[in-house]
Amino acid sequence: MTAATPGGPLGAIRVLEVGHVLAGPYCGMLLADLGAEVIKIEPPETGDMARGVGPHSIGPHNAYFASLNRNKKSVTLDLTTAAGQAALGRLAADSHALVTNMRPAVIKKLGLTYDALKQWNEQLVCVALTGYGLEGPYADRPAYDYVVQALAGIMALTGDPGAAPTKAGYSVVDNSAGIMGAVGLLAKIVEGNGGQVDISLFDVMLSQLNYVAGAWLNAGERPERYANGAHAYFVPAQLFETRDGWLVLFISHDGFWRRFAEEAGKPEWIDDPRFATMQTRHANRDVVVAAVGELMRTDDTASWVERLLRHDIVVAGVERLEAALDGELARARDMVATIPTPDGPIRVVGSPFRMPDHAPAYAAPPLLGEHNAALLAKDAAE
Repeated sequence: MTAATPGGPLGAIRVLEVGHVLAGPYCGMLLADLGAEVIKIEPPETGDMARGVGPHSIGPHNAYFASLNRNKKSVTLDLTTAAGQAALGRLAADSHALVTNMRPAVIKKLGLTYDALKQWNEQLVCVALTGYGLEGPYADRPAYDYVVQALAGIMALTGDPGAAPTKAGYSVVDNSAGIMGAVGLLAKIVEGNGGQVDISLFDVMLSQLNYVAGAWLNAGERPERYANGAHAYFVPAQLFETRDGWLVLFISHDGFWRRFAEEAGKPEWIDDPRFATMQTRHANRDVVVAAVGELMRTDDTASWVERLLRHDIVVAGVERLEAALDGELARARDMVATIPTPDGPIRVVGSPFRMPDHAPAYAAPPLLGEHNAALLAKDAAE
C-alpha cells in the first residue's frame, strides 16, 4: 500500500491558475482541497474580478472570493509584458498544470496554451475552460453561465409548462465545467505526456443532458416540461404541496408504490389498473398526480417524511439553503467549515472529498500578490 502524500493525495502536484470569478477558480480550489499547491496568477492592482463581487467581507477578505479561492497562493503578473511572460514561463517550468477560463483570444494572446508553454515544460498540462471551445464558429462569443444554460436547452427544460424558461438557482454551468476541468487535468497528469485539454461549457452541459438527449437522438422524443418538476418517466416523482409546505416524492418502482399506498391508507391503489405498474402510472399521469396531490395536502411535510422513510421510500422536505447548512446532515458531514483570520472567522462550504487518510484542511484565501516575495523572487533567483 502506498503511503498517504503529506498534505493530501495531490500534495506533490503544482497547478497554476489564471482565471476569474468561477469555473477556473472552482477547478483550482477542488485541486487545492486535495493538497495541490495552487498558485493563482492575477493581474496587478485589480486581481481576479471576484475580489469585488458582492457586498460581504471579513476584514480584507471578500466573502464571494473566499468561497472559491481557499487554500491557494497568489502572485501578481502583468502577462501582457515580456517580464510577465518570462515569469510565467519560469513558474510553468516547475509546475504540472495550468488552468485558465479566459476567452480563447485572450488565452492565446497571453500565451496560456500548451503550444506556447511547452518550450518551458513539455510535461505541462494546460486546461482551457471556455464557453464554446478554443476553436470553432462560436469560439470568441462571450459566454457566461446564464447564456450557456439558455443555448444548451437547459432553461427550456426547467420550470412549469406555460411559465417562462427558468435558469437553475445557482451557477450550474460554471461549477460543472470546473469539475470537468479537474478531471481532464488529472487524466493528462496520470498519462504523463503533457498537452492541451479543451473544455467547453456548452459541451459539458450537453453531456449532462445524457438520457434526455438520448430520447431525442434515438426516438425523436422532444423533451417537455412537467408541472412541479415532474420526472419524464417515473410517476409520481415530483414536488407535492403538503398541509404546511412542500416535499419531493420519488416512486421509482412498483415495490415502492405498494409500500406508499399501504402507508397512505389507499390499499385500493395497489390493484387499480391505472395505478398498479410503472407503465400504467405513466400512461395515467394526470390521474395519478391529482390523486397523490390531494392526499399529500392532508398531512404536514415532517409527518409524511417520517411516515414514508419508515418504508424506505424516497422522500424529502423542500428546505431553504440556510436550513440545509445548519441541518443535521451538514453537521454530521462537516460541510460547513470555519477559517480563522485576524479579522474574524470566514465560514465556507467544506470540501466534498472524504478519504480515510486525508482530512480536509482550510486556509484563508490569499490576499492579492501575497506570495510574490516567496514565489517570484525565488523563481527569478533560480
